[in-house]
Amino acid sequence: MNVTASLASVDADLDTAVDSCAAEVGRLAHIAPRPTSVAQTGLSLTFLAELVSKHLATAGVLMLSQIVQRVALAGPVLEQVLNALRSEGRIEVRARPSHDAELRYGLTEKGRAGATEALARSGYVGPAPVPLPDYTAVVARQSVHATRITRQVVHAAFEGMVIAEDLLDRLGPALNSHRAIFLYGLPGTGKTYCAHRLARALSGLVLIPHAIAVNETIVEVFDPICHLPIDFVKPPSLTKLDLGFDMRYVPCERPVVLTGGELAADMLEVQQEPRAMRNLAPIQLKANNGFLLIDDLGRQRVEPVVLFNRWIVPMESRRDSLTAGGGRHFEVPFDIVVVFATNLTPGKIADDAFLRRLGYKIEFMPISADAYRRIWADECSKRHIGADQRLVDFVIRELHAKQGVPLLPCHPRDLLTMAYERAMYLGDEKIDETALGWAWRSYFVDSGGGGGTVPRAERD
Repeated sequence: MNVTASLASVDADLDTAVDSCAAEVGRLAHIAPRPTSVAQTGLSLTFLAELVSKHLATAGVLMLSQIVQRVALAGPVLEQVLNALRSEGRIEVRARPSHDAELRYGLTEKGRAGATEALARSGYVGPAPVPLPDYTAVVARQSVHATRITRQVVHAAFEGMVIAEDLLDRLGPALNSHRAIFLYGLPGTGKTYCAHRLARALSGLVLIPHAIAVNETIVEVFDPICHLPIDFVKPPSLTKLDLGFDMRYVPCERPVVLTGGELAADMLEVQQEPRAMRNLAPIQLKANNGFLLIDDLGRQRVEPVVLFNRWIVPMESRRDSLTAGGGRHFEVPFDIVVVFATNLTPGKIADDAFLRRLGYKIEFMPISADAYRRIWADECSKRHIGADQRLVDFVIRELHAKQGVPLLPCHPRDLLTMAYERAMYLGDEKIDETALGWAWRSYFVDSGGGGGTVPRAERD
């Protein structure tokens, strides 16, 4: 290909990417149109004036473009707010450098007093929040349950992974059920790993609000730990009222929220920070329009029965009841695929009546010798180790079989890793039966209950 043709190909790719981005922005604009006036924000002029005052109080002097960036509303919208603040004598135009064409705003003494009062009521200083009714409508427009999962999509999500086909064909329909999914089985059978893979089938772009407004209470939703912003979607101009989506939202991948043993009862409610005067969304609100995995169920700081009782109604009604500051109750969407994963017997966690209401209960079993060999070969390939058939047969027949240890998907990875670490320590990269026997003895410990051996550090 000559240089001209090569450049033409690059230009074509760029045009395609630009068109795709424009189409995506257009779709997002349909889900959450940009407000073009204070009235369309759903927030009062007084509310926005206090928010702008708090930004000026914390930053000092700001240009209009900087206020627009901070508050995430278009310039003409904020000009209405700034004009109101000027008419009340709360802000003033400050001197600007000769080379700077933009107006610079700062608080007056009256404005600083008002900002101090506003900060005492709410410590939130960020983008303008989205009113709860608007947020509820946006969640409905991008519902995770509107996605229809096909066999092809699920198999693509698990591509490259050794997993029984019948297990895949149970996981797939569970995603379409609109009900909670309960995964159980021995440690090391791959429940957590499979749950992450399952979330791939729900991939897509959604809008996550920085915060929502429940009357005058602001609840912060966007969390960089839970939400992955999409860089390729270029935000529309913040200073013009061109077509574009509401910039009070962040375009993100569908949320995939994972919580394990750290889960406590208070994490299911609005987190109030009295000193900072802030309200943080609970995990289920952050997971809206996405996937929530409660891993290692039964080992959390909150008892399973408390968790189940808290969520049984939201899981069925798809509405969750929360409490904001001052004891005010409000309802939010519960638009989530909830997955529970546990190493414990289901009967030890919940009674039959509750388990019936959970929907799909999927057991993860030990794998076949053939699947074990395929995983072994994959792990050898990752470490650039020759996949010697005699070694894997030795592990299966002489170690697993004679010790009565079931074949689990985690074993090839863990045994090969330990054998490889020993080889590096000895300065000999050779992995043989001796190395694998050593790894086995280092990995397993007698359970003490006549039930054979278990890994020294259980890993799912």
